Order: sequence, then C-alpha cells, then structure tokens
Amino acid sequence: MDRLDAMRAFVLTVDEGGLSAAARRLRRSPAAVTRAVAVLEEEVGTRLLLRTTRSVHLTEAGERYLESCRRILADWDSALALAAGERAAARGKLFVTAPVVFGRLHVRPVIDAFLDAEPEVRAQLQLVDRVVDLVDEGVDAAIRIGHLPDSTLVATRLGAVGRVVCAAPSLLARLPPIREPADLSAAPCISFGPAAAGWSFAGPTRQGVRVPVTPRLDVNGAEAALDSAIAGHGVTRVLSYQAAAAFADGRLVRLLPEHEPEPLPVHLVYAGARLAAAKLRAFVDFAVPRLRDPAIYRF
Repeated sequence: MDRLDAMRAFVLTVDEGGLSAAARRLRRSPAAVTRAVAVLEEEVGTRLLLRTTRSVHLTEAGERYLESCRRILADWDSALALAAGERAAARGKLFVTAPVVFGRLHVRPVIDAFLDAEPEVRAQLQLVDRVVDLVDEGVDAAIRIGHLPDSTLVATRLGAVGRVVCAAPSLLARLPPIREPADLSAAPCISFGPAAAGWSFAGPTRQGVRVPVTPRLDVNGAEAALDSAIAGHGVTRVLSYQAAAAFADGRLVRLLPEHEPEPLPVHLVYAGARLAAAKLRAFVDFAVPRLRDPAIYRF
C-alpha cells in the first residue's frame, strides 16, 4: 500500500472497529491492513492504535493523527472529483447549524460575509441548542461547544469558552460576599440548562467539585437568564461569550474566576465525504480563520 492507502486503512480500521472489518471494506487481507497501520506508526514514531483480539482503540496521538488523515483523504477525494469534471465553483444550498447565542453573535456575520464572497451559494443557518445529526438532517456543517464523542465526523478546533458565574452589581451590594462556590447556597440563583445536580467547579487540586444549587428561577435560554441577572434578580452561570458584552459595560460582574472548571472546546464539524462539494470546502476555508478570532474566546 502507498501512504494514502495506508491512511485510508487506518481510518477504516477506526470507523469499522477492527482490522478485519477494515480489510473486508478494502478487499485486502487483515495482514495487509495490519502492515499498513504499522508503517504509519513507524513513520510518526509512536503507537496510533491499541489492539486487542476483539477491538482497537485510538491512543492520544492516534486521535490527533486521525483528524489529519481524514482531512488529507478528503482533500485527495475532492481533487479527484474536480479532476473528473465536477463543478469547481461553489454553488447550491449550504446548511449550517450552531448554538443559538454563539450563532447569532459569531456565525451569522461569517455566513453573511461568505454569501457576499460566493454569489452562487444560498445558505440556511439553524440556531438550536441541541446536537443535530448531520447525516439524518442533511446538515453540511455544525458548530459544537463541548467535548466531542467519538464519531466519523471531521472536527476542526476553533477555540474554547469558559463557564462563568456572574451577577449584577446591584444584587451583589445586597448579598454577603461570594468568595467560594459554597457561598452560592445563600444567594438567589438563576438556572440555565441542566443544573438539577448543581454547578461544577474546579477544586483545590483542579478536580471537579459540584455545588448544590436551588434556583429561584429556571429558564431554557441563556439570554433570558442574563436579562434576569442584569436586572438584579439572581446569580447565573453561562458561557463566557454569552456574558462578554455585559462584562464589558459593567452590567454584570464575574464571580469565582479562580474556581471555574476547564474551558469547553469549540469545533466546526462536518462529514468528510461532503468536503468534495465545492460549497462546503469554500465555507470551511472561509469560516475557520474567522471563527478562530481570539476576541471571540477572550474571557
């Protein structure tokens, strides 16, 4: 096998869950697929897969290498498709999803600019705070916030956002000082999202600790939680970009920054096979550098 074939064997081994299944897909012997993966491991100088008699698992290095392999193979497949005569110009309908507030603040302006640059593309932007199944719902690309499960999607990291606790100065003037997460038990809280089990914080050794929170108000949207917090009705916890404007103009004060848990990664994800479409390739190339703007993730 050449290097591209070896990369394809590695990707299929992960996707199919084993060397034998990958060999069947490639119509090659399991020994040939095993040798291909071994050649890649020798080239990168580290183990990519942990193999047992029944399954394979990616190493940390393997996870990073897998993303690169998917991108290289998608580029190659796209180049072959274009060379075979498929349209090179970006055209048609592009379907993108993103979380509601992040999409309104950061993704929508990028799509506006993309449409200005690509007049033959139409776009649909769906703003939803749920994980959309790209294949079942016909979505070309999605912005996802949080740790990604294992999947066959290509994921490009854009940045990271924090989970911040905040309150209005008018409320803090009426409350006892909030210096530790446990102090929240005496404060009126506004819950956004799943907070039934409490809010998580980083402990003294950076291990997670959870503080029980009984909300006076429970809402299903960050903007509603922020509006009530700005009005002085309670302490809330949101993602850093959601409160950035209110921090900047003093309407909200950030609390307990030294206790915040690890930031959540932000990715652009898409199915690798779709990258052969010129509209998606053009969007990825256009959007990624803009959505990596450090100002988006400053907190």
